[in-house]
Amino acid sequence: MQHDLIAQARTWLAEDPDPETRDELAALIDAGDTDELAARFAGTLQFGTAGLRGELGAGPMRMNRSVVIRAAAGLAAYLKAQGQEGGLVVIGYDARYKSADFARDTAAVMTGAGLRAAVLPRPLPTPVLAYAIRHLGAVAGVEVTASHNPPRDNGYKVYLGDGSQIVPPADGEIAAAIAAVGPLAGVVRPADGWETLGEEVLDAYLARTDAVLAADSPRAARTVYTAMHGVGTSVLTAAFARAGFPEPVLVTEQAEPDPAFPTVAFPNPEEPGAMDLAFATARRAAPDLIIANDPDADRCAVAVPDTSVEGGWRMLRGDEVGALLAAHLVERGATGVFAESIVSSSLLGRIAEKAGLGYEETLTGFKWIARVDGLRYGYEEALGYCVDPEGVRDKDGITAALLVAELASVLKEQGRTLLDLLDDLALAHGLHATDQLSVRVEDLSVIADAMARLREQPPTALAGLAVTSAEDLSQGTDRLPPTDGLRYHLEGARVIVRPSGTEPKLKCYLEVVVPVADAAGLPAARARGAELLAGIKRDLATAAGI
Repeated sequence: MQHDLIAQARTWLAEDPDPETRDELAALIDAGDTDELAARFAGTLQFGTAGLRGELGAGPMRMNRSVVIRAAAGLAAYLKAQGQEGGLVVIGYDARYKSADFARDTAAVMTGAGLRAAVLPRPLPTPVLAYAIRHLGAVAGVEVTASHNPPRDNGYKVYLGDGSQIVPPADGEIAAAIAAVGPLAGVVRPADGWETLGEEVLDAYLARTDAVLAADSPRAARTVYTAMHGVGTSVLTAAFARAGFPEPVLVTEQAEPDPAFPTVAFPNPEEPGAMDLAFATARRAAPDLIIANDPDADRCAVAVPDTSVEGGWRMLRGDEVGALLAAHLVERGATGVFAESIVSSSLLGRIAEKAGLGYEETLTGFKWIARVDGLRYGYEEALGYCVDPEGVRDKDGITAALLVAELASVLKEQGRTLLDLLDDLALAHGLHATDQLSVRVEDLSVIADAMARLREQPPTALAGLAVTSAEDLSQGTDRLPPTDGLRYHLEGARVIVRPSGTEPKLKCYLEVVVPVADAAGLPAARARGAELLAGIKRDLATAAGI
């Protein structure tokens, strides 16, 4: 067994094109570190609907140039089998470790396979890549990013020619094509022959961002902005300047790309502490709102002044921003379908219904939301908003930020705030309070055990609320394809439990709806909502054994 493992590692080492991972693997072999080798050669990093994502390092269970070259070769084979020989593949990348290398390897593989490849001019937001696919008439796109994952991770996200991320059966067919790739020596990788795009592709994207704003809307809201050490600063500030908003005050410590993400434990605005520097900057600058992007700028976080909380600033939940943007678009006379994933707040459906608009629920992820027929607006509670589906069929943290700033400007002109509009929505539709129980694990079996336990012994009540129905989403429903998840409907509440598709986490999404008769009743309704969410979280953790 040990001999086989060493032999497997030596075979991998012999064809690894990267001196850095070769040295890393050679050191493990020389040290006889069979535990670490076993972890890296326990299988292969699986290609799925999120593409690839994992920790950087040597071996088939890590993200590295060998794994990326195989992924690119499989994607190229899939595209050719679909009759796309000679088609254009656009490649974008963020500022993480190895991102530029992985983008270049992908371009070389596509060129060698008889496709045309074009690489974005520099590290840019993921939505610029999603836009470029349709703008340039490409047959596919690849974005090298691990979004808001820890610094040692990277990933590989694949889009097809419609500008949307892949869904079944394409993901399985691409995975099979990757598995069929032989030795790397057989993958043709020329040293040149692909195009490096100029700034005109970014200029076209920025010109498109104007489309999300009303022509005569006020542009007075003042903003503090953080890129969270990612690639958003130059694009967001350019978009704000074009639109005529005041220049955002930057969180200077986080404004420039840095793959080490030195000021945050996790480069995700939702993580505890990630927004501390933004809050400190806002206390000095006294803006109307804070806007944060994640490192690849496809997500948008919003914080607002709130004298009732310590420090004077409060992060809005993704569901709150999702409802605010929906209400703003309704006020502007939007037509079409509003859509969200099943883990997001049911408030969107009530807003759409009252406005006489179509409404759809999808599985988690913009790969599903973006495919809704007639989509006008889609959002997901994890800070993802699609506000211009004709331009970008994915979440876009830049255009979402523009729309939030427009809404804040409209309200400012009226002497009101985003919090006032949230109160209006609670009075119109009931107080929708959401929260999440999220458990990060080292051992993935913990997640599997929790799901099995909930399937075998589903809870009958949570926080004193009776469970009125329980659905195992792995069986699919009349409106949703199968997915690994559980949904519980309670009296005045809803819970969904699912493993994360991109991180080693079990995620539980909680929502309670509390009726509220008038403005005087809002504080009591909020207190009741918080009490119920805390109780559901506690009882669900017990039921799941986490």
